[in-house]
Amino acid sequence: MVHVNIFDTTLRDGEQSPGVNLNQLEKLEIARQLERFGVDIMEAGFPASSQGDFEAVKAIAQTIKNSSVTGLARATKSDIDIAWDALKDAAEPRLHVFLATSPIHMKYKLMKTPEEVINTAVDMVRYAKQRFPHIEWSAEDASRSDLDFLVQIITKVIDAGATVINLPDTVGYTTPEEYGRMFRYIRENVPNIHKAALSCHCHDDLGMAVANSLAAIENGVTQVEGTINGIGERAGNASLEEIAVALNIRNDKYPYTTNLVLKEIKRTSDLISRLTGMIVPPNKAVVGRNAFAHESGIHQDGVLKNALTYEIITPELVGVNSNDLVLGKHSGRHAFKDKIEQLGYTLSPEKLGEAFTSFKQLTDRKKEVTDEDLFTILTDIQTAAIDVKKYELVAFQVQYGSANLPTATVALTTPEGIRVETARTGSGSVEALMNTLEALIEEEIHLTDFRLSSVGQGRDALAEVHVKMTVNGTSFSGRGSAQDVLEASAKSFLNAVNRVFYNQKAIVQEPAAL
Repeated sequence: MVHVNIFDTTLRDGEQSPGVNLNQLEKLEIARQLERFGVDIMEAGFPASSQGDFEAVKAIAQTIKNSSVTGLARATKSDIDIAWDALKDAAEPRLHVFLATSPIHMKYKLMKTPEEVINTAVDMVRYAKQRFPHIEWSAEDASRSDLDFLVQIITKVIDAGATVINLPDTVGYTTPEEYGRMFRYIRENVPNIHKAALSCHCHDDLGMAVANSLAAIENGVTQVEGTINGIGERAGNASLEEIAVALNIRNDKYPYTTNLVLKEIKRTSDLISRLTGMIVPPNKAVVGRNAFAHESGIHQDGVLKNALTYEIITPELVGVNSNDLVLGKHSGRHAFKDKIEQLGYTLSPEKLGEAFTSFKQLTDRKKEVTDEDLFTILTDIQTAAIDVKKYELVAFQVQYGSANLPTATVALTTPEGIRVETARTGSGSVEALMNTLEALIEEEIHLTDFRLSSVGQGRDALAEVHVKMTVNGTSFSGRGSAQDVLEASAKSFLNAVNRVFYNQKAIVQEPAAL
């Protein structure tokens, strides 16, 4: 069976989703989970885009040992130099350099002739080869490029040292038949193609990213790129979890193997959904809340008699546990520590103590604590920024009744350590709380999105709130969880605002998605 390498770009292309702002701690937590998931290559970011992205890529490169860490670079020496500085300490450093090859991109974006594009690509791959042992070269907008021109430029960049050739469907335009035919043409006409692996990278603008990726694999691609939950610019990227499960369930049609640990799919999906604020639709394939739910009486009857009647994917395959009640108010520190290690978390003694305290506080109000509850607590602990000046919630009170005007009173400490307090009204209790928080904060704030969901089931479930807002003109997302909806709302609001204090100013322009 042919082996297919999995290239995850959640931390680069996925983070380019509008409104997604991950800090370094959040990126590190995602990187560790991607390593547990078994991805072969993870694209940690675009080091030249900002100081914050550079530091995050560097930290991930120094931390991850079982996956190859790569960074994106434009076809310029400065981008390549910055990428090397970020990746040189990686266990297996590699570079992902791209240049557009379609007529429309060359003419209107690059303003270069085809010959100039070839020369630039060759020169930059050769320059990068002086440092990087592995170089992936991407022909941006390959699916709308001339095939004979692709043959010409691919032949020359392989001679210059490229070890992977990526032909992305950058704008999600192509069809499975067209995309597969392009790879087949390249394999048949590039004389030195045996010296490099072929990779696919599909966007989902027409809803065909996964189908296109599978078509590419059928036509000789041995590396597939995508993101968890299919997040990314515009309509997103190919969903890696869907591709992985398709290869597993339909191995009669797709005789290919990967290194992915499928039981880590649900947890990986949940982590990325939580940290990015991009909620997974209930009907999403493989990881949606309804993926294993059966409403129809006929379906229910069939599943009870034999699950295979209507379930082609077992919940256990992707890590969905139907009975995950684990701990209660009488559970001690040792049992708690054992459980979080089972969940894959490694906490410092200080963070372990903080997590245990949060757990005990939850058990005072919630009889049974599930894996989902622990996951929420531990994620908050692991990604909490320390030694950063920020607004902190001291206390709040909301007065609300059907005959009264909703009023919120809030006390905060400012980044300078000063306590401030005020009260405001609103059309509802949440709006009153948001108006009060906004009045206490010096930054210019405009709330653009507010979403409420529950963690688990039951009336005592944790509430989780995700918000999006602009702070001083820059878009940020925030999240907060608590048993009280209003407390979760306040936490999410402050979480978004506080990101301005560790958000680094970009030093070059962010590139288009491949």
